[in-house]
Amino acid sequence: MSNYIPVKELRVGIDFGDSALPVGRLAHREGRVYFEYDASFLNAGLNISPVRLPVEPGLKSFDPQVFEGLPGVFDDSLPDGWGRLLFDRVLRSKGVLAGEVSPLDRLAHVGQTGIGALVYEPDYSGEPKGDVLNLDTLAAQTIEVLSGEAEDVLEELLALNGSSAGARPKAVIGVDKARETIRYAEEALPEGYEHWLVKFGNTTDGPDAGAVEYVYSLMAKEAGIEMMPTHLFPGQSGAGYFATQRFDRDEARRFHTHTACGLLHSDFRTPSLDYEDLLTLTEAVTRDAREVKKMFQLAVFNVLAHNRDDHSKNFTFLMDSTGEWRLSPAYDLTFSSGPRGEQSTMVMGEGKNPNVDDLTRLGQAANINRTDIDSVIDQTRHALQKWPDLAKEFGVRSKTIKLVSQTIKDGTP
Repeated sequence: MSNYIPVKELRVGIDFGDSALPVGRLAHREGRVYFEYDASFLNAGLNISPVRLPVEPGLKSFDPQVFEGLPGVFDDSLPDGWGRLLFDRVLRSKGVLAGEVSPLDRLAHVGQTGIGALVYEPDYSGEPKGDVLNLDTLAAQTIEVLSGEAEDVLEELLALNGSSAGARPKAVIGVDKARETIRYAEEALPEGYEHWLVKFGNTTDGPDAGAVEYVYSLMAKEAGIEMMPTHLFPGQSGAGYFATQRFDRDEARRFHTHTACGLLHSDFRTPSLDYEDLLTLTEAVTRDAREVKKMFQLAVFNVLAHNRDDHSKNFTFLMDSTGEWRLSPAYDLTFSSGPRGEQSTMVMGEGKNPNVDDLTRLGQAANINRTDIDSVIDQTRHALQKWPDLAKEFGVRSKTIKLVSQTIKDGTP
């Protein structure tokens, strides 16, 4: 990138693990982004974005004030928070200002290595080189970057980020099935390794943030919520590093991912969604009552467990190579505050203090059986009662245990 040349056109493909199928072309002209499906994709029987980007011929353009003019499905490929900070720091180290690059430049950096199955050409991405990784070293490097130092490791950390979203520093990694060895995450991992993602603390996190999220993952599973395997890797300081297996990879297979944020063109930075919207979206995309119930379970857990950072990027849908959609396993479940202390996603219009009655009305509005509604709420309450013992077992600080216990007491926020 030292000889920076803006990307004017970008070819989009979708790769489910064997070879990429052409999807279309993106172009950047006079401050606007345009997209057109490839003629061959029009008859492929796949719909990568069923709400806002129907599969039909013709040039499409979107509001440049939302996602910088990108269709939401392609904006989902871009990192935000930590990943964007790294990319902008790398640009600056090359003498390029962040304001000079377009969304297409950023997608070209994602290239073949992004989250999900979409791929982009030209591909300016770079896979990290090496074998075994040390999480303590990576954690120290992320803190140095956040404090404005460590210019020499920016590009390596950027490659490790793998276009993952969210504000907290992350790295995509390969983990052996015994969860003893951690390595750089090439697309084609050696036999016996799986694709995982590990989180590190930022400057505002406590030393037990990883342990809190790990305990929340255990309680969520106990509540009947589908999650990928999770693990708490030990660290030299603090209670450890939270990690989860990636749901967009299954050995060589890749799954197309699309967030509620991207599907609805609803900017997660301006909370405006209600869980009623998400249940309706789930039914429209998956056409499966079982997936609607999964979204309801997430609503119940987030409200009763005081996970108030439940914005629209924290709900993802997966599409396989046959075009079938389903709700992804849950992620980013932890004790958190939302905007002004409210739930980021409202429950039947209530954001400040949604309660069990609101959740019950939500389930009824989605035509979920009352017996199932009560069962989900009771199972979640039972799971949350395990917080004090699990938190103590995995090294959560006493004051954190007390704070969370007081907040989720009796399963009522």
